[in-house]
Amino acid sequence: MNHTETTTPVYSIPLKYRKMENLHIVFWLLKDVSWCMIWKPLGIAMIFPTLIIAIVIAWRTRQFMSELCHNLAIAVWISANSYWMVSEFFHFDAHIITGGITYKHLALIPFVTGLIVLAYYYLYYKPRHQEEEEIIEA
Repeated sequence: MNHTETTTPVYSIPLKYRKMENLHIVFWLLKDVSWCMIWKPLGIAMIFPTLIIAIVIAWRTRQFMSELCHNLAIAVWISANSYWMVSEFFHFDAHIITGGITYKHLALIPFVTGLIVLAYYYLYYKPRHQEEEEIIEA
């Protein structure tokens, strides 16, 4: 083992966290399939475990800025996606707020929030912390 291998930080995902992340994918897919099939009760019910697990994952990875930023972006993406689904389920997505802006367009707020978080990471944080390169070991 050389010097680089012993001093490089490693992010290792414990098995119980990996299982939770895998379950998160199941909930997310159930939510989106429900949206596609217009299964309102299941789609709405799947918002909660999907979003809660996304927040827990972000919290658990907070010590690694790259993981935190990407997981926060996922959490706000799920929020935007869930709002958009609900707006379609209850048929207020096309209602006009002002001008050409509809209630569906409000989903842009969390979508753009996620882009801002990732822009912060890639354009500001990462260039200033090149020496702290994080290695992820799945």
